[in-house]
This record gives sequence, C-alpha cells and structure tokens, in this order.
Amino acid sequence: MELMITNQALDKLTELDSSRLMILALTYDTEGCGCGVNGMPTFALITKKQRNHIDVMCKDREVVVDKMESVFFAEKITLDYNGATFRLTSPNEMLNPFIHTNSVLIKA
Repeated sequence: MELMITNQALDKLTELDSSRLMILALTYDTEGCGCGVNGMPTFALITKKQRNHIDVMCKDREVVVDKMESVFFAEKITLDYNGATFRLTSPNEMLNPFIHTNSVLIKA
C-alpha cells in the first residue's frame, strides 16, 4: 500500500503536528456505523506504532495501517486538503471526502 500526500495536506499536517514526530495512522472508523464492515476510512496522528500496524509506503512521513483494517483501503491512496477538510481518495473512488481537522484524532 502506498500513500501520496499533497503539498496542501502536508502543510496542514505540519500545522497539526509541528514537531513532525507523530505517525500518520490510516484507520477505518466504525463508531456509530452499526457493524464492522460499515465505516469510513480516515486517519489519526499517533505517537507510537502498535504491534498490529504494518507500514505504508510514503515519501513524506511515517505512515501505518492496522493489518486487519488494511482491506478497507486501496493499494494507492492520496491524502489531500482543500482548505477546510482532508479527503482520502484512490484512483477508482472517493474513500472519504470530508475529514474535518477537528476530527483528526491525536492519540498519545
């Protein structure tokens, strides 16, 4: 799996994590969605990689995904920022068009 981060998204991530020490974790959020297969791809900023995380190729920063949740993501993903929200896309579909900056979880 590979994540490309646009310059706009990179700038906003740097604003959220000025130390650039946090890891970007792709996540599949199922909270309030009913069951485990109903959810939305999103991301969080974390301070520590977990045992269940696998690396995602990215030239701009360290990125991981939970091994079990990786099936919900395409092989090639783009993270973009439009000035108000982040969005995750793949070459074939919009994975999540509205990831608000206040919903980006920062987990210690």
